[in-house]
Amino acid sequence: MSDQRHLKRLAVIWEQQPVYFITTCIAARRPVLANDTAHEILLTEWKGLRERHSWAVGRYVIMPDHVHFFMMPLRDEAKPLSAVIGKWKEWTAKQILKLNEQAAPLWQPEFFDHLLRSGESRSEKWVYVRENPFRAGLVARAEDWPFAGTVNFD
Repeated sequence: MSDQRHLKRLAVIWEQQPVYFITTCIAARRPVLANDTAHEILLTEWKGLRERHSWAVGRYVIMPDHVHFFMMPLRDEAKPLSAVIGKWKEWTAKQILKLNEQAAPLWQPEFFDHLLRSGESRSEKWVYVRENPFRAGLVARAEDWPFAGTVNFD
């Protein structure tokens, strides 16, 4: 009986399109991301994940030395999460390093991912993430931070 409940719970998670919360940091925590150019590069590459890898990116917050974003696979043939993040890091690093005339690496090799299993957990995580610029003293109100938004889904 417990196996049936366990399998039922897993089926519901899969059917509802899992959403992952991702955090990844800049190597040596250099503050190179909170600017219009880096914002545009990150946004363009997030948009490209839909076509190239069948993943959609939702809300995001770009901090000076790290990023937070939500993403979900769109189809069964979506590429593995680690491969998608690896490619995204590769493409963004090439562009940002070239513009800033910096040496590699741009990103730390690892990233943090957390499976969000409900709309409530997504909302709670978003509120926490959205407040990051305020808690860091970068803005007087979280909604004033210009390097946050939504790409493909809310």
